[in-house]
Amino acid sequence: MTDKTKRRSWAEPFKIKMVELLKMTTKEERLRAIKEAGYNTFLLRSDDVYIDLLTDSGTSAMSDRQWAGMMLGDEAYAGSRNFYHLEEAVGRYYGYRYVVPTHQGRGAEHIISRILIRQGDFVPGNMYFTTTRLHQELAGGTFVDVIIDEAHDPTNQHLFKGNIDIAKLDALLDKVGSERIPYISVATAVNMAGGQPISVQNLREVNEWAQKHGILIIHDATRVAENAYFVKRREPGFENASIASIVKEICSLTDGCTMSAKKDAMVNIGGFLGVNDDEIYDEARNMVVVYEGLHTYGGMAGRDMEAVAIGISESVDYEHIKARVGQVEYLGNKLLEAGVPIVEPIGGHAVFLDAKRFLPHVPQDQFPAQAIAAQLYVEAGVRSMERGVVSAGRNPETGDHRYPKLELVRLTIPRRVYTQAHMDVTAEAVIELYENREKIKGLRMIYEPKYLRFFQARFEVMG
Repeated sequence: MTDKTKRRSWAEPFKIKMVELLKMTTKEERLRAIKEAGYNTFLLRSDDVYIDLLTDSGTSAMSDRQWAGMMLGDEAYAGSRNFYHLEEAVGRYYGYRYVVPTHQGRGAEHIISRILIRQGDFVPGNMYFTTTRLHQELAGGTFVDVIIDEAHDPTNQHLFKGNIDIAKLDALLDKVGSERIPYISVATAVNMAGGQPISVQNLREVNEWAQKHGILIIHDATRVAENAYFVKRREPGFENASIASIVKEICSLTDGCTMSAKKDAMVNIGGFLGVNDDEIYDEARNMVVVYEGLHTYGGMAGRDMEAVAIGISESVDYEHIKARVGQVEYLGNKLLEAGVPIVEPIGGHAVFLDAKRFLPHVPQDQFPAQAIAAQLYVEAGVRSMERGVVSAGRNPETGDHRYPKLELVRLTIPRRVYTQAHMDVTAEAVIELYENREKIKGLRMIYEPKYLRFFQARFEVMG
C-alpha cells in the first residue's frame, strides 16, 4: 500500500436518495425555545433543532430495501407473513428459538421482568439502563451493578469496559443466594458506560458461572452488532470472524434477549423478546396479548416487522457497521484533539462528554450534564441529552438523588442520517462551548415526574 493510498479520505458506504430540509434558527429563538422546554432537551420541538443528537433510537435512515419491504406489509391481524420473516431473521442471526414481537424494547423488558422477577429478588447487571432498571423495580426486584470498576472511570482505557466482574457476582450470590437471582442482565455495547463493549471471553466466563448456579442470562441486544464490531477489532482470535458470526456467538451464550430494533435494526419503531425456554415463551405469548397485541404482531404493523427483519440482516454488514462506528470515532477524535474531556475509549453509538471535568465549578446536585446539553442547544442548535444524576433518578428507599460516578452528556449519532460535515459543525460547537465553560451555570429542578424523570423534568438556571 502506497503512502498516497494511506492518505485517502473515507466516505459513507451509501448514497443519499432523499433529503429533509433543516430549519435554521437564531440564538435568540433557541434561547426562547429552551426556556419554554424547561432546559430539558427532550421537551424541545424537533422543528427547532438543527442537528439532532438526542438519541439513535428510531431516528436512523432506513434503506431502500427496508422501504421496499414496508410496501409488502401483510396487515392481517393474525399470522402475518411478516411475523414469520421476522422470526426467521431472529433465528438466523441471533439464534433464539422463539420470538415475541413488541412495540419496542421496553415492551420486552416489561414482559420478561414480570415473568422472571419476584418480590425481593436481585438482578445483577453490567451497569443499569433507565427503562430496564425501572421494569425490574416495578416487578419487585433490585438492580445490582456488577460491571468492572474501570467502567466508572471515564479516562480508563480498558478496551472492554462492559465486562462483568465475576467477583461481584460471587459476592451477591454469597449475600442473597441463587434462589433470589432470577437472571443476570447483560447488555452489549453498554449505553450508560459510554457505549462500551463486553468481550466474548468475559461473556463465556459469565455463562459458565450462570450455568454452575442455575441462573439465566438475559441479553439486552439493542446494540449487539456494534459490540461485535469492537470484538472483531479488539479481541484476539476474532480478527477474521464476520460480524454475523460474532453476533451469533454472543447470543448463544445467553438464554434470551430483549431487543429495541430502533437501534441496530434501524427502524423507527419495533422490538421483540427472544427466548429459548418453552415455559418462558408460553408465558410471554400470553402476556403479550394482554399488554401489546396478538403474539404474531405484538404492537407492530406487518410492514414494521418486515423492516425489522431486513434491518437485522443489514446490521451485520461489515462496511455498514464500520461506517456507523467510524462516524462516532470521527467526532470523538476531533473533540479529544481539542482537549475536550470525553469518555474513553470512544464508544459505538455516541460520544459522551464528561460533565464533571467539563464543568468542575458546577456541583453534581446542580445537574452539570443537563446544563451543558441545554447550553449546547442554545449556542449551536445541536440537541444532545443528559446521562447523569437526572437519568439516575432517586433511590426508591431513601428518596434521595442517586449520584452516579459518571455524569455525562450524550451526543448520539443516528445511523445513516448525518454527514461528516455535520460532525464538524458539532465538534466546533462543543469545542467553543468548552472554551467558554466558566459561563455555564448550574440548574435547579422545578418539576419532577414520578418515573424516568429525565424525559419530562423541568429546570431553571441557578442565580
